[in-house]
Amino acid sequence: MSMILSASVVRVRDGLPLSASTDYEQNVGVQDCQKYFKTIAKRLSQLPDRCTLHAGLYNLNFISSLGVSYMMLCTENYPSVLAFCFLDELQKEFITTYNMMKTNTAVRPYCFIEFDNFIQRTKQRYNNPRSLSTKINLADMQTEIRLRPPYQISLSELGSANGYPHVPLPEYKGTGKISTAPHQRLEPVTLSGIVSFLLSLLCGALNLIRGFHAIESLLQNDREDLSYVIAFFLGTAACLYQCYLFVYCTGWRNIKSFLSFGLICLCNMYLYELRNLWQIFFHVTVSAFSTLQIRLRQPQGKAPDYNV
Repeated sequence: MSMILSASVVRVRDGLPLSASTDYEQNVGVQDCQKYFKTIAKRLSQLPDRCTLHAGLYNLNFISSLGVSYMMLCTENYPSVLAFCFLDELQKEFITTYNMMKTNTAVRPYCFIEFDNFIQRTKQRYNNPRSLSTKINLADMQTEIRLRPPYQISLSELGSANGYPHVPLPEYKGTGKISTAPHQRLEPVTLSGIVSFLLSLLCGALNLIRGFHAIESLLQNDREDLSYVIAFFLGTAACLYQCYLFVYCTGWRNIKSFLSFGLICLCNMYLYELRNLWQIFFHVTVSAFSTLQIRLRQPQGKAPDYNV
């Protein structure tokens, strides 16, 4: 018989369980899968935002979004389309019920255990497909799964769950790690983020213009220092790279933004003779503001949309 056995809600950054269903079978196969649950929960930040693990007679599926992962265990013959639709419903209800501040500051395991009531009701609905026939659009869900299928986790990647040596998670192609996934989206842009982006573009343009003027001076006067030209163009590149980091999710994003900030500071220090203190203060302040906005705009998991 195909059915959903259990589900849980876990925080991505540290694997803290926030809520879980309390009625699931206690046979050996399910107990082994619960061990895999714990192992996956500790590695969520390294995994794509939609995954499936085939473990014998059972499947473990999960999705991650906004720093929270929604996991479920079902029998191997349970339709994957319904499984991810079930997780999507949990996600939408959890986001509606609890704000991010509560989930980020939670310190006690299962502090949202009352969410189990919704899990149980939803699980009962999905274990009775007849009750779903008029409420979901299977065609839309199948299209979503076909266009962006879940990453298949192999048991060898989770070998340590049963006492075997740990096998490092590979660099996933296509989906990739959460922090470097090409499709990974960042949190919505704020007004302060837009301001920092525009100011960084302005600083880059000013450096570029001054760089061309320095080239003209160099051609007209042999005593002009070529290093000034280099400093202006390095400043331009650093400003534009900060704009890129603000818009796109890349690996080591925060470190790259700090390095760009450091380069901008060094360039302005070197250009001390060509700029007054207010100009230097403006460029350094804009760069610091952009670095802060890059740090504040964190990646988020892609929220699956099944048009439920």
